[in-house]
Amino acid sequence: MMRSVRMRGMSEEQRRANRRTGLILASVAVMFFVGFMARMVILGG
Repeated sequence: MMRSVRMRGMSEEQRRANRRTGLILASVAVMFFVGFMARMVILGG
């Protein structure tokens, strides 16, 4: 319930900025995972 009150007060611009930041952080996490998997394949574990 508290979250819905906070979200209602946010402007559309702020929500868009938050979504963009979340996508950037998620893409960084995915790249770390891909790099780790590539290292396992290349170096053989």
